[in-house]
Amino acid sequence: MGFNFTRRQWLTVIVISAADFCNAICVALQAPFFPHEAELKGCSATEYGLVFGIFELVVFIISPFYGAHLNKLGPKLVFNTGILTTSTCAILFGLLDKVEGHILFVTLAFIIRIVEALGNAAFLTASFAIIAKEFPNNVATMFASLETFFGLGLIVGPLVGGALYSVGGYYLPFAVLGFILFLTAILCYLTLPNTPDDEDIRPTGPTMISLLKIPGVFLTAITITSTSLSLGFLQATLEPHLRQFEFSPIILGLIFIINGGLYAVSAPGWGWLCDHPSIKPKYITVVGHMFVIGAFLIVGPAPFMEIPTLLWMTILGLVLHGLGLGSLLVSSFSDALGTAISNGLPNSIETYGLVSGMWTSTFALGAFIGPTVSGLLFDSIGFRNSTQFVVILHLCVMVAVFLFLFSCDRSKMEVSVSAGDLVQLDGTLDESVLIGEKFMQPATRTKSRRYGISVEQSRPPAMNSLIACSSYKNRRSPWSQRTPRYRPSYGSLDHRFRASLSVT
Repeated sequence: MGFNFTRRQWLTVIVISAADFCNAICVALQAPFFPHEAELKGCSATEYGLVFGIFELVVFIISPFYGAHLNKLGPKLVFNTGILTTSTCAILFGLLDKVEGHILFVTLAFIIRIVEALGNAAFLTASFAIIAKEFPNNVATMFASLETFFGLGLIVGPLVGGALYSVGGYYLPFAVLGFILFLTAILCYLTLPNTPDDEDIRPTGPTMISLLKIPGVFLTAITITSTSLSLGFLQATLEPHLRQFEFSPIILGLIFIINGGLYAVSAPGWGWLCDHPSIKPKYITVVGHMFVIGAFLIVGPAPFMEIPTLLWMTILGLVLHGLGLGSLLVSSFSDALGTAISNGLPNSIETYGLVSGMWTSTFALGAFIGPTVSGLLFDSIGFRNSTQFVVILHLCVMVAVFLFLFSCDRSKMEVSVSAGDLVQLDGTLDESVLIGEKFMQPATRTKSRRYGISVEQSRPPAMNSLIACSSYKNRRSPWSQRTPRYRPSYGSLDHRFRASLSVT
């Protein structure tokens, strides 16, 4: 697959990928050694599971707010503020070993993780929306590319974190990697463009409730939640389960990178499949659930298998889990965005922000439930018995996806022509291009009734007329000649838009 990107597009994807990579390192570096350090302070598995989980609970709560107000706040501002906050808190988290006392340790751990979560949610929501806007005809592929760098960060994080922990103790991993993320935040601030946006202002836009009322999107949200739950489940309790092998921190770090590594390697392939016109993302979702179910049957292994814990089976389970993560997380974003647009939501930065916020929020919900539930189950019934919870959950969601595929309205699962294709300057849609129950007119026309702008019929579903006609290769298009002269970027529109309209 060849990419003919502009300099600005390359700069965007390079900077965001670097930030995603460093962010994933800071998220994953503590998994091999934090449970042990927390136990030295008197914490139980339930307590340090909640320290992992509270981060994701805050992301779950705050992400819809960022998604709904992304256009007003400006994606670049949200992105830069978020990554700067995350890096600062990562450094502060490394000072917790200096804290004496069980209660104070847990309290400060919760506070730092809550603030860090506020920044992480802002960074993720803005980055997904920026990618969806800048690469409208390669949404799944570019999202998968970002997830590849995130997966690479998951590989490097535990490995480097375990190595630095062995060399310099608890503080060193957070100090080194947090500082690198801080430098990345500065790089993002200096390199990402900062000029007014070219999106239209709509008096009333879509809301998170209207997005989740779409059955296909709601099912995707459940899929994302169950997937991140499985990841958080292993993050909190895999290390105590592996203590029976008496591995060093470096070896534990190597084991922790297996599922992240397979996630990183497989994500581009899953993205390519999701962008293929003959393959619906929900088919990829079903395959992903099968991988996760197989992974949790053997990672323990499940108690009904009546065999002891074998290292090679645990490693195979992590390999299957990494493949499942790639297929489920990549297909879910592409599926949610395409389903939302095909059900009538505008193809605009507002919808991109909502879908990004929904994805981040539901991912965080599962990542909160995972460590919390796994800690409780580990303390009460042990690791092997507790894995059956994830198996049953993914089996139920897979069945639900199957039923949806056989019973849904097929016209609502794909977009023949984008719902945002002919957005007029007054905020209304040229509805003759819409396909669905309400709009049955043929979508063969090539010009807008109002402005006579040519619309390329082969354009992918996620690209609207505003993006296509004022794209990097078409700055002298009829659209750009008729609309106010402002430049593309990640900022939000201000009063100059209305002023320019009144002048013209």
